[in-house]
Amino acid sequence: MTTVTLPTVSPHPGRYAVAPGRSFVELSARYGPLPTRRRRLTLAGASLMMPESDDDRPVFRFDFDLGGTTGASLVSDEHGEPLGPLSDGRRLQLTADLVIKGVAFPALLALRVVSCAEDRLLVVVSARLPYRLLSRATGFRLPRPVPATELRLLLAGEFA
Repeated sequence: MTTVTLPTVSPHPGRYAVAPGRSFVELSARYGPLPTRRRRLTLAGASLMMPESDDDRPVFRFDFDLGGTTGASLVSDEHGEPLGPLSDGRRLQLTADLVIKGVAFPALLALRVVSCAEDRLLVVVSARLPYRLLSRATGFRLPRPVPATELRLLLAGEFA
């Protein structure tokens, strides 16, 4: 098993939220290497639960609007193990579920800690999702003229 820790200075245990205007969400449709559509989404809320013990790991939750009445949530898996650090201890990969219309779709997140202090944490999260599988599993559809083989979800938030 691999134990991954955030940088040496980490926020105190507890629940943190993202203040309005301190976040960014973008959904990109890609056909092969070419982006066919990019769209900013509205972040309805985001939270971070810092655990009391070092054995547990933080749980991230992002809620956003996909357009119309369709909402989605990206929730990191609190029970699984992180897949490991990517480089300098400020990046790691972890599993999460993208929940659309009540259906959970597994996602692999690349998380980067941009800034870390005792009272705030600035993170950037990205995920690449196969469009065809996501569409079949959740019923999520792009507009008809937009071709896509992959969706890229990019989230950034300052938890304070």
